Amino acid sequence: MIEIGKSYTVKIKVEENDTAASVGSGTLNVLATPKMIALMEEAAYKCVGECLESGSTTVGTLMSAQHLSATPVGMEVTATATVIAVEGRKIEFKVEAYDEAGKIGEGTHERFIVFAEKFLSKTYSKLTK
Repeated sequence: MIEIGKSYTVKIKVEENDTAASVGSGTLNVLATPKMIALMEEAAYKCVGECLESGSTTVGTLMSAQHLSATPVGMEVTATATVIAVEGRKIEFKVEAYDEAGKIGEGTHERFIVFAEKFLSKTYSKLTK
């Protein structure tokens, strides 16, 4: 069972390949917004992963996030996802990211529980249409 308030935190040290210049989302050597969002998503899926029945996983369906402050290469970043609502297969999270100087991002994220095999079968059937 997935409980409201359950949270999980992940951490990285920002490297050159995490920058906006490297991922193509800008020209500066600072943490890229897509990397911050990916870190938030990682925290969310890991938060509930151990609560799922065998053969199921979660997929991200919605992300609403603000990138509040730039982070330089070499600084550590943490992202935390906290379950704020569960409705059937839909799970909603509050997500936040911090570097060593303070909050750099915040928002909400939504994931759905799916059966991996069925999900992949449906997805890959697009190739035969």
